[in-house]
Amino acid sequence: MDYLLANFGSVHVVAIREKIFPQLSEDCWLLFADRAGCQADGIRLSKLERFDPSGLPPAVSELISVEEWRVRWGGRLRPFLLPERIRSLYKRIKTDSGAVQLGRIAQIGIGYVSGANHFFHLRPSDVERFRIPDKFLVPSIRNSRYVTGTEINDADIERWTAKDEPVFLLRIPPRTQVPATVQAYLDTEEGHRARGSYKCRNRKPWYTVPDVRRPAFVLTYMSGRSPTLVANRSRCTCTNALLAVDLRPELFDGGSDFCGQRLSAAWGSLVGRLSCEIEGHPLGGGMLKLEPGEARNVLLAPDAVIEKPESALLDEGIEVMRQWRHVA
Repeated sequence: MDYLLANFGSVHVVAIREKIFPQLSEDCWLLFADRAGCQADGIRLSKLERFDPSGLPPAVSELISVEEWRVRWGGRLRPFLLPERIRSLYKRIKTDSGAVQLGRIAQIGIGYVSGANHFFHLRPSDVERFRIPDKFLVPSIRNSRYVTGTEINDADIERWTAKDEPVFLLRIPPRTQVPATVQAYLDTEEGHRARGSYKCRNRKPWYTVPDVRRPAFVLTYMSGRSPTLVANRSRCTCTNALLAVDLRPELFDGGSDFCGQRLSAAWGSLVGRLSCEIEGHPLGGGMLKLEPGEARNVLLAPDAVIEKPESALLDEGIEVMRQWRHVA
């Protein structure tokens, strides 16, 4: 978009809500760029419910200044799908002393990459059969299927264990004396296949999974209706199918329930849910993805800072954004 604005006198984007190609999961918008060699003073945006063939571009719904697009909305066009009255409310809330972006109070990153998930994640029956010592096992949240409530606790681990789920990560720190039972597992046929995988063969030792964290919260970053943030009471680790979230120690006591409750409540607030829609990006098929950088930008504010009429506007904004990404 920066290139287009710098090289064309007119940049016109046509956003179309109904799919142009219904058989594809991806949405398609249209771009008209005219007067090559000039610079545009803004982005012309048309918002259409459906595509109808025409010999001319459709009427412009809104002319967006470059500063508004780049500075106030971080170079994102999705916020302009919202009515101006909702955008204005969101900008007002952003300046409220009770509002904060997630990245200001928390550290956010992806979980570990094992390089061979089937091998490094053991079922309780595998643990028993190979007699793997507990000190080499870390309970792990492998994907969003395991994130179903408001928190992950010991009862969840017990339930996964009872179902013989592969929820124990084999973690062997570097420069650790490997017991015979663990070595026997490393030397299985599956172990020989694992050490030949790209990630494993490019690290030393091959069996040490790096970046294993036990975050205070885990966040789903590929979501249907809305991303879910849950407290990790049992301090499980998590794979890169989830985001790991920790309160910044310089601002909070990382183990504080009070801070954790405030964060969980603010995440589920109207502002938090609308901000996820604004900061995230659709993947097609109704899915919303939050990259770590996008999650850092999510705005959090308790519902107490919102007046009742404003709540209705925020609800409307959430619904508008979900309709554009085709949430059932």
